Amino acid sequence: MLSNILRHADRQSPHYKWIALSNTTLGMLMASLNATSLIIALPVIFRGIHINPLNASSFSYLLWILLGYMLVTAVLVVTLGRLGDMFGRVKMYNLGFIIFTLGALGAALAWSHGSAGAIELIIFRMVQAVGGAMLMANSAAILTDAFPQDQRGMALGINQISMLAGSFLGILVGGFLAQFSWRWVFLFNVPIGIIGIVWSYVALKEIDVFHPAKIDWIGNATFAVGLAMLLTGITYGIKPYGTSAMGWGNPLVIGLISGGLVALLIFILLESKVKQPMFNLKLFGIRAFTAGNIAGLLAAVGRGGLQFMLIMWLQGIWLPLHGYAFAQTPLWAGIYMLPTTAGFLIAGPLSGFLSDKYGARPFATGGMVLAAISFGLMMTLPVNFPYWLFAIILLINGLSFGMFSSPNTAGIMNSVPSEHRGAASGMRATFQNVGMPLSIGIFFSLMIIGLTASVPGSIYRALTTSGVSTTVASHLSHLPAVSYLFAAFLGYNPLKSLLGPSVLSKLKPSAAAHLTSKEYFPQIIGNPFKHGLVIVLSFAIIACVVAAVASWMRGGKYIHQE
Repeated sequence: MLSNILRHADRQSPHYKWIALSNTTLGMLMASLNATSLIIALPVIFRGIHINPLNASSFSYLLWILLGYMLVTAVLVVTLGRLGDMFGRVKMYNLGFIIFTLGALGAALAWSHGSAGAIELIIFRMVQAVGGAMLMANSAAILTDAFPQDQRGMALGINQISMLAGSFLGILVGGFLAQFSWRWVFLFNVPIGIIGIVWSYVALKEIDVFHPAKIDWIGNATFAVGLAMLLTGITYGIKPYGTSAMGWGNPLVIGLISGGLVALLIFILLESKVKQPMFNLKLFGIRAFTAGNIAGLLAAVGRGGLQFMLIMWLQGIWLPLHGYAFAQTPLWAGIYMLPTTAGFLIAGPLSGFLSDKYGARPFATGGMVLAAISFGLMMTLPVNFPYWLFAIILLINGLSFGMFSSPNTAGIMNSVPSEHRGAASGMRATFQNVGMPLSIGIFFSLMIIGLTASVPGSIYRALTTSGVSTTVASHLSHLPAVSYLFAAFLGYNPLKSLLGPSVLSKLKPSAAAHLTSKEYFPQIIGNPFKHGLVIVLSFAIIACVVAAVASWMRGGKYIHQE
């Protein structure tokens, strides 16, 4: 059996390209499933480690559990792609499987509660991110090596759609596993990782020759420091500061963003002078490479944060309004998001296959136009929407990003020389991974702007109508809007805790029961949330339209000839 596998795994065998595709698809699926399964299971995780979402310190833990993985991946993926060019893409990819699996096992076995438990999860998530960055940085380069140029679009399309579809399937998986224990959200990665480790070490072989080079340590350091500071500053910009609803006036945030931009500017200047740079700026002289990466960044910005918004809409508002208990909302939110996954799975491989023949431009550009249309349709939905209409819009949105992702990835990877594929793959993944936390920062900021304008009045009117004194109602109406937003996201009615027994005991029993019911808080937050969502969707439409323009500017079908 093993000898038969090894024979078929020979790099000259016609079977090898399919073996490479199956393994890299498994790697990308595992990495993306892990990221979004955590999002949907956060309510269960917070309850499992005994973290109160209304505590001021809890917000920082929430941000780092959510975004720490993305920040580490974005910072490391280019460097690890470059190391793959130098020492072997398969070696780096195999090591990524091992590190990722060990990180998942550590997170599943986290032993503490409260703040200590949250810190342990953050650390193990960052370990996972190192492994995930190795997988992301080298998988596209391995496939580009293994497949002939007339089949790369199809292969890269399947690989990328596995990642994007996995990000939506992860919502379903996380919701299902959360019914049993929060630890299973991490533990289910371990057997998949073990299978991937054995399969990659047995089957994958180095195809392209190594390219001996020196590591650009200064470039690596300035890039890592600059990007980490920038993304951390954007992340903390969401957090309330003083009497402000957000932290954009916080000197720490201003310093981090300013320092990050300066470090990245220094990085660009250094890279233009180094003989063997980490970030090959000469690749931006290739129009298809530059336009594809700009479009990919904008697509990630337009899509990344919206997933959080839709999960909040379902978990915190729509499902409780339809009688679902907060403990059930993670699973059902995953189920109700499935039309997006179906759209990805339909459009991704098909558009990748067709782009091999017709080029990336018509499919990637059309996908972004269709995405903008789907966001516009979403703006027309009421807070308590009919699900069939929501499902149709989700399907259109999934089709649009499936149309875009495969051809865009193939167009980028086909445009570069073979010796730069690892670096190009890492650079492409960097733009995509930077787009995610950037999108979350922008979307949450826009949502908080919308909530801040409408939540105080909504909270005040609802509480006073229910018999709460004007003094208490006024105080609660001026709490940071982000606290209410994350309470909804985590499936938590904060009014019972905020009002306390001293206030609730003075109300009629029926009024107190109504205030603390699972339907009451979603009714209060629903209209303010929709107000903020319209602002968010307007930005997403702009991002997709500009991405469509950038995609069109790539030109016709282009494949670099060696």
